Amino acid sequence: MSTVTVDWVGEYTLHLADTALVLGQRNAEWCGHGPILEEDLALANNALDLIGQARLLYQHVANSRADGSTEDSLAYFRHAHAFRNFTLVELPHSTALAPTARGERDYAVTIARNFLFSSLMVLVWDCLQSSQDTQLAAIASKSLKEARYHLEHASDWLIRFGDGTAESHAKAQAAVDHLMPYTQEFWSASELVDKAHQGLGLVDMASLKPVWQSGVDAILQEANLRAPAATGYVPEGKHGVHSEHLGFVLAEMQSLAREHPGAQW
Repeated sequence: MSTVTVDWVGEYTLHLADTALVLGQRNAEWCGHGPILEEDLALANNALDLIGQARLLYQHVANSRADGSTEDSLAYFRHAHAFRNFTLVELPHSTALAPTARGERDYAVTIARNFLFSSLMVLVWDCLQSSQDTQLAAIASKSLKEARYHLEHASDWLIRFGDGTAESHAKAQAAVDHLMPYTQEFWSASELVDKAHQGLGLVDMASLKPVWQSGVDAILQEANLRAPAATGYVPEGKHGVHSEHLGFVLAEMQSLAREHPGAQW
């Protein structure tokens, strides 16, 4: 009986790529809808950074495979159950969890999500710079610079919201309360992440949690926001178990490529 050898590093790289791509797609939804022109541009640039990270990661995965995969096939021709992104990044820009990708946008939710996620990725990219996979280490070095800017941008706005008017404070607190439980997935047990980090010669993912928590708590305190408990159902997006929202995101993102497969632009 033959055994299947899993490329854990490749699957983990795909997890990183999927997460960056889906959040990039979500942030791009603000293009033309930003609360002010400067933020319209800032979120567009943020989305381009994330999609650029996804491209490099997908290319790296495709180059390691012998099945003819390309960055486009990995992004546009896989179904939702094959994606390994964190559930956090696929959620709508709303605390109401509207059932479609076109729900009412709440900028506080977008900022809070970018803050929680970039707080993680600054640590992850920094760690991956020491990867035994030299190509992944190079991608991490580039992506770290972008993640630091994303964190600075989101932190500044979260502080502005939390320490602003009664309405902005309430919206920021509601956003943090809504999203914090989804951060449990960052640290939940995962053979995928554990074996990939072992193969890359890196620290255990859970060891980053105290540093992440300390950084998050410091910004929330400065913003006069309460740090909610991260409890309840633990999402499993990195294991391919997603919310209903990912299907809407992918349907919009993948529609053109699926309508014209193999087209040259």
